Amino acid sequence: MNAHAEEVTSVGDIVKLSLSLVVAVAGVVAFYYFSDIPLLYRVLSLLAVLASSAGLCFATAKGRGLWGFILESKQEFKRIVWPTKDEAVRTTLMVFLMVFIVGLILWLLDMFLFWGVQLLMGQGVK
Repeated sequence: MNAHAEEVTSVGDIVKLSLSLVVAVAGVVAFYYFSDIPLLYRVLSLLAVLASSAGLCFATAKGRGLWGFILESKQEFKRIVWPTKDEAVRTTLMVFLMVFIVGLILWLLDMFLFWGVQLLMGQGVK
């Protein structure tokens, strides 16, 4: 049995999503077409058109699913345990120290390998 059920999108949802896209594009086109109107009014009109487009989009099944995901993400974000300032500083300093130590080890390894290759090739320091 298939574990993932295929979602069936209704014709109404497809029409709503298409109309939402058309409204959003028309709002952007109108914003630039009516350039003689003051910018404040154009921005407010564009925001109103985009809000209505988003509302139309969220009226579909996929939109409601997206809205539920956003709300659940907001709840999960509140459950995060953030580190204290002291923990963050200590962790950052530990990362810097480890990067320095690994860099030093790689530099020494490179230096000894270069020395060994020179010695094998007969180009040792004279």
